[in-house]
Amino acid sequence: CAEDNIQVANCTTPANFYHLLRRQAIRSIRKPLIVMTPKSLLRDKRCISTMQDLYDGEFQEILPDPDFKGEEKRLILCSGKVYYDLAAYRDEHQRTDVSIVRVEQLYPLHKPKLETLLKSYQQLDDIVWCQEESENNGAWLHLEPQLRRLFGKELLYAGRDASASPATGSLAIHQLEQADLVQQAFNKK
Repeated sequence: CAEDNIQVANCTTPANFYHLLRRQAIRSIRKPLIVMTPKSLLRDKRCISTMQDLYDGEFQEILPDPDFKGEEKRLILCSGKVYYDLAAYRDEHQRTDVSIVRVEQLYPLHKPKLETLLKSYQQLDDIVWCQEESENNGAWLHLEPQLRRLFGKELLYAGRDASASPATGSLAIHQLEQADLVQQAFNKK
């Protein structure tokens, strides 16, 4: 990705995926679109949209936290299906001090929307990027310098360590690592 040559997205709702494809079809300027939405979201009962969501609106590059209260101390930025694990952990542990924002379009990063969103958060102590991919395989290495400049502070990373392999090859190890990275997102200092 460079010089606004392609679009890269990782949608978390059926409606946003629909609006992304719709936007691609009706745009007058054609650019390649790369979508990294996993098949598992097709079966995930948490990944739903209403009919209203499907026929109203447009593609949202950034999805704000639907449970935003304005008093959160930690902001977790993520992309893709890890959002559902983070939201479940937050609900289970009643963490009202944490907000989760989804970056649905990874490139080009919609900086004005992120800047507007950040103005809503007055008391942030920490900003965390959480991804389930290995540190060297996900969006972290691409986004970190941009987010650091945008927010004017260092970000914390919550995710798997760098790896030569994109997957562990073991479901049990994958689940342990997934639980660990979700806990990191909420507790890392």
